[in-house]
Amino acid sequence: MEATENQKKKVPAGVDGDTGGRIKQLFEHHGITTYEANQRMGYSRTSKLYKVLSGDVRPSYETLVDILSEFPDVSPDWLLMGKGEMQRPQVAKPAVGPTGDSTQVLTLTMGLDGEPNVELVPILAQAGYSLQHNEAVYLEELPKYRIPGFERGVIRAFEVAGDSMEPTIRHADVVLASWVENPRLLELGEVYVVVTDESVMLKRIKQRMTSGTKEVLLFSDNPHRKPYDMDVADIRQLWRVRGYVSRYVPSAPDLTIERLWDVIEALGFDRNEVRRHLDEDATSDATL
Repeated sequence: MEATENQKKKVPAGVDGDTGGRIKQLFEHHGITTYEANQRMGYSRTSKLYKVLSGDVRPSYETLVDILSEFPDVSPDWLLMGKGEMQRPQVAKPAVGPTGDSTQVLTLTMGLDGEPNVELVPILAQAGYSLQHNEAVYLEELPKYRIPGFERGVIRAFEVAGDSMEPTIRHADVVLASWVENPRLLELGEVYVVVTDESVMLKRIKQRMTSGTKEVLLFSDNPHRKPYDMDVADIRQLWRVRGYVSRYVPSAPDLTIERLWDVIEALGFDRNEVRRHLDEDATSDATL
């Protein structure tokens, strides 16, 4: 009787009597035996999991942590209390890639209300996002928000690095962008987040992208940045910018620039010609 009482005290809070049965179901879902599960989690005693699965003992806190670490796709609520589905709340749907095929998959994380989260991709996380943009485990680790006006649809937030889109969008602003399921329906002249295996860029696209398009020209709003030529086959994701959050508050209107243009025109120079010369001195830039 004393041993039974001590065992009850060790049962983690929230673990019900059928947790062992769900662990067994998890192993069957992944097609592994109890012995293989023991090996994967580094248990030297093969009897450790057998007792849990048979219902002789309930899993300890350490065992549950090991299982959740080894199987990151499993929902903790389901494993501990039988609530919800076995898999973490996420959904994957096919989407037409930039080259016109259907090989790409968009992975999302879902909130408790059944709506997709708005994941934020900070500047420091963008190198990882380039390589893991559809990895469920990676997306689970990103900060998640609900933003007024963007409660519906597939929205992702990206922190901006660099000045390539100034003065429209500034460094450290956060753009809110919607998933472009079919690049053939791009709205010309709009700003897009372009994801490749090497970078995450914020650019303006002014040309159509069809199945026969090999290259696309990406434009910056900064007049000192030349257009950036990219192979369409290198594009992994496209997100259309729908809005942005900024900590920059504009100051009172400065009439200096307009007065300068008035002086230039008064001297007999054409404003567009001056702009063209400035653009020719621009440098290329491929950062977000």
